[in-house]
Amino acid sequence: MTRLWALVLVLLMAWGAVPRPVFATPGLDQALFDQALQASRNGDIAEALPLWNRYLDAHPGDAAALSNRGNVRLVLGDAEGAIRDQSRSLELSPDEIDPHLNRGTAEEALQQWDAAAADYDWILERDPAEASALYNLGNVRGSQQDWTMAADLYNHAALARPGFAMARSSEAMARYQLEQFEQAERELRNLIRRYPMFADARAGLSALLWKQGQGGEAESHWAAASGLDPRYRQADWLLSVRRWPPGPTADLMAFLDLKS
Repeated sequence: MTRLWALVLVLLMAWGAVPRPVFATPGLDQALFDQALQASRNGDIAEALPLWNRYLDAHPGDAAALSNRGNVRLVLGDAEGAIRDQSRSLELSPDEIDPHLNRGTAEEALQQWDAAAADYDWILERDPAEASALYNLGNVRGSQQDWTMAADLYNHAALARPGFAMARSSEAMARYQLEQFEQAERELRNLIRRYPMFADARAGLSALLWKQGQGGEAESHWAAASGLDPRYRQADWLLSVRRWPPGPTADLMAFLDLKS
């Protein structure tokens, strides 16, 4: 449960797949719907779930409410319940994109890679520039160790949504795994120039510079990265939650072992 909870928090914070709120058709207990949605968006999960339950007791056929409750269930660690809600939402509104994205997020939490990929592919067949689906599918392909495909998907996600820094960083890490070191370094440096407080890019560049024998500069970037987010010290977190590739993760751990 602890690992799933950590993964879901990361998903919601845009490290990985991101479930999206779905808005109701006006008219059905709108005040209660809005109250439940606001609690969900504020992170008041203990309050949000009973509100969605109350709303759905009265309106069991509201597809938007089902999808939103599924997101809340995922945050609470009930990925299977989340999938059931998203699937029911799609039975009621089969052409909606967001429940597919949200169900894919829950499937990723259970490491159901093929099912998640099918949901993201469904979206991309209809909207090839849907950035969240591109990014999430990149995460799936990386989890399946197809880093070439993952890098391409991250690149397309970043092009589809300008300013999508995590997509750029994820692409750089995939290039690093593929030993495309010059391209990875260039992208990481560009990210740091634009976002000086972006821990992911600094941690990635620390590992890459150490690998290339530039220990002094690596230590400088690591001092900033570790101060911004101490989780980058944890190999398990990097691999299973942030979902860095294994090569950069091993290099960063070797760098930290040497420092200690």
